[in-house]
Amino acid sequence: MKKLAMVAFGGNALLRSNQKGTYQEQLDNVMETCKSLNKLYEQDYDLVIGHGNGPQVGNVMLQHDAGQKTYGIEAMPMDVCVAETQGSIGYMIELAFRNIFFKGGIRKHVITLVTQVVVDEFDPAFQKPTKPVGPYYTKEQADLFAKETGSVFAEDPKGNGWRKIVASPRPIHISNIDVVQRLATSGYVVITCGGGGIPVVRNQKGGKGMEAVIDKDLASALAAVEMKADEFYILTDVPKVYINFRKENEQALDEITVNEAKRYLEEGHFTEGSMAPKIRAALYFVENGGKECIITEAGQLGNPHCGTRIVRNPQI
Repeated sequence: MKKLAMVAFGGNALLRSNQKGTYQEQLDNVMETCKSLNKLYEQDYDLVIGHGNGPQVGNVMLQHDAGQKTYGIEAMPMDVCVAETQGSIGYMIELAFRNIFFKGGIRKHVITLVTQVVVDEFDPAFQKPTKPVGPYYTKEQADLFAKETGSVFAEDPKGNGWRKIVASPRPIHISNIDVVQRLATSGYVVITCGGGGIPVVRNQKGGKGMEAVIDKDLASALAAVEMKADEFYILTDVPKVYINFRKENEQALDEITVNEAKRYLEEGHFTEGSMAPKIRAALYFVENGGKECIITEAGQLGNPHCGTRIVRNPQI
């Protein structure tokens, strides 16, 4: 019987820091990542893929901003921008996988789902927006936009200017997750939860999109739990998780239990905006029925001993 694997990788895997972000650059990066993901397919896994969109959604917001300034075309809200990147990035992942399968003589379907993720409209995160998105502005521009749109802006700690900040609420349900599961177990490679999913709230009046960004690793962890995935992979730019990272006593971790991961997190070994959110996502998966989460870099996939494995606490 095939195993079901959920794999999450970041938007920076598609657009590197030293690149301009051309279509060809992103397509080449996607192809490189998908070749690594294909190693799991070759080992008889059913695959569901979640991806980040940080650099891409920022560029989409810039395009909307330029369109509004130059041509008077109204800029779309954050949830629509996330949806746009789900389509464009999903298309590139689909294209890469289809080309890999074609060259290998493999008849297999790949599908992208524009995915809404339900959040709680009363999540405390909406009262304390912290996630920077979009382009940098001067203080004067930020003040003007804040007055015109009601958006919140904050100064970049590195002094690059002012950026819009939005909430980062916890995901509570992946829309159409039953469809995702059925497609994956029927042999489709499924791309879902792009950029953490389109954040929506639902109440007695129906549903509506929100100006927010959901952590893509946490959204992928929730998808893995709701699908009852066997394994959850979080791809990053290092082969393993480390404690005392970049210090003389740096130590790579091969396998850690839930309790050990929590202890290292509390001790400050994992930085926010980097490894800490990935550890929390791994913990969510394993503590909610998952067998193990593997954190590693894409090139290590297929190696049975790759990465750092976060596993359940031993039963006493």
